[in-house]
Order: sequence, then structure tokens, then C-alpha cells
Amino acid sequence: MTSTVDAPVPARRRGFRPLRVAAVDPLCEDAAAVTFEVPPELAAEFAFRPGQSLALRRTGPDGEQRRSYSICAAAGDRPRIGVRVVPGGLFSSWLVHEVRPGDVIDVLPPSGSFTPDLGSGGQHVLIAAGSGITPLLSIAASLLRETTSEVVLVYGNRRSDTVMFADELADLKDRYPARLDLVHVLSREPREAELLSGRLDPDRLRALLGTLVPVDETAHWWLCGPHGLVDGAREVLAGLGIDPARVHRELFHVDEPPPEPVRAEDAPPPGARSEVTLVLDGRTSALSLARDVPVLDGAQRSRPDLPFACKGGVCGTCRAKVTAGEVVLRRNFALEQAELDAGYVLTCQSLPVTDQLTVDFDG
Repeated sequence: MTSTVDAPVPARRRGFRPLRVAAVDPLCEDAAAVTFEVPPELAAEFAFRPGQSLALRRTGPDGEQRRSYSICAAAGDRPRIGVRVVPGGLFSSWLVHEVRPGDVIDVLPPSGSFTPDLGSGGQHVLIAAGSGITPLLSIAASLLRETTSEVVLVYGNRRSDTVMFADELADLKDRYPARLDLVHVLSREPREAELLSGRLDPDRLRALLGTLVPVDETAHWWLCGPHGLVDGAREVLAGLGIDPARVHRELFHVDEPPPEPVRAEDAPPPGARSEVTLVLDGRTSALSLARDVPVLDGAQRSRPDLPFACKGGVCGTCRAKVTAGEVVLRRNFALEQAELDAGYVLTCQSLPVTDQLTVDFDG
């Protein structure tokens, strides 16, 4: 049984909006930056915080595809995403090689909590590899422009010709020479300093920290890249005694296996269901959902407007707050501990475990 009632609609809605492409700027052979025009009536919806992301939708012969891309613009600028072609990735290849200014793309309003507090200063250390630079460029540019923060950016790539935003990073260094330290590390191209030649693995990070990169227990650390880099960096920082609450992560590629199936002792009885109340854009829906199916998948049949992109527990687009009942969160690469403690979950990875459950996407 499904029922839906309307309530006052929040100022920011979660539905897709058609945005016109303002510019497509090549960054290197396999990457580009795509900038969107935002009409005045959508300005409030698409006002973003540095480090947030946009989910894009494309419908073609093979059906609907969605992908999430981090915003690489400074706060207050037009939304712009950085895209690197993924081998075999039809969506990324389309954006980099086929999309042109004037094209219209369906875009969800910004989402994500991988964002700094622009109301405070302090030191921020940013560690990225490859396309992981995208949200960190937004964070660095915003901090430098809007605060008095000191920023250190450690950026790993294969070769100098694969560095995304190389000119833009150099411009930031020229504009803020006293407040930005920029450290490039190349794994397949020798550099004058041995320390800067090789992969950004834990051993190299340990060597960098305390020499080229100061370790300050009051700093905030921002990590973005493949799972191996992020996990290794967190391990190094933990060994240095850095407070985990000051270490923020975002993943671009996850090489982890799919979520483990529910263990036999935790498995719901055959046919078990939960009565789930969903809240999105001021509309409340009462649904009966199977307990062995993630909330997002089960609810989409009745609420196709639910926000999502990757469905892999990485992008955070499907984030919502559990205000009553409980779920099992099978996989999480997007939410920080403070969000989990506040009741937020990824609905693409959440299995209902109580008879009654309320999930609020507007919370």
C-alpha cells in the first residue's frame, strides 16, 4: 500500500533541473571542465558550498544514466565540474568529447558535506591524486579567497601532462604565494627531488609530512582520490595522532568488493517488511518495503523522484536522515562520523530492520 500527502515545500528542491552548458574547457587529453549557466530563478537552488557535487542525468537508447561529479569552482562562481574519462565510461566520454556550449543537461542541485567552514581560518592540508583534485580545487580557491587560511596542497599524478587544472593551480600560487604551498608528486616522470618522484603511498606521505608539509594538530585534512590513497593517508595521519574528526575524505574510485550480503543471523525472516515513511520536497509517502532490499531501491517504484547517482555508497547524493526506526548501513564511503551520529544514512545501502521507519530527505 502506498499513500502520499503534500506538505509545505522547502526552499531547495531535489529534482533535476535543465541547465545550459556555458563552456567546455579542455584540461588535458582525457579531461575537461564543464561550466553551467544558472538562470536567476534557480540561483538559490544551485548556490553551492566548496567541495560539493552535482549529479547529472542522461537518457539514451540504453535508458537512464546518472553520474555524480564534484564541483571545481570557488564558492560564488558559476557551477563547474571537472571530468576525466573513465576507461569504458560512456558518460564521462560524452561529457569530455561530445558536449558543447549551448547543450542542455539535467542536473540535480548541489549536495554533499565534504565542505570546509568558510567562517573560520586556520590551516588546511589537501591531499589528492588524479581527478581527486576536483573538489579540492574548489576548497582551496574558496579558502584562499574568502578567509585568511593557509593552504597546503599535495597533488599526485602520473606525469606532468596528466595534471588537471595545472594552469589554474599555478595561478592560485602566484596570487597567494604566502598562503598556498603547492606540492606536485609524479609517479612516472622523474623530478629533481627524489621525494617528489613516485606514488603517493603511505611511505612517501610519511616522508613528506614534517618536511615539505608541516603537521599541525589544529589543521583540517582533506583527502580525495582512489580508495588506496585515502585509506593510506588516514592510516598515516592516525599514526601521527591527528584527531579523526579533523580528517575528511571523499572517494573517486572504490576498488572494494560489493557490500557483503546480510549475515544469516541478521537476515530478516522471509517476506519480512517494514512500514516506511519517506519525506522528500515536502511530500510524505507511506510505503511497505521489503527488509532485504535497500530503502532507495524499494521506494523508487513509488517515488521515482528520489535523488541518487552512484548507488555504490560513494557519492552521497541519496543521503537522508532516519528520524524514527533503524536501518543497517552496509557500505559507506561518503558520510563522516558526525553525520552518522546525527542519524544520516545512505539510502542506497540501508536495509530496514524495524517495523516502523521514517526517512527524511529534507532533514
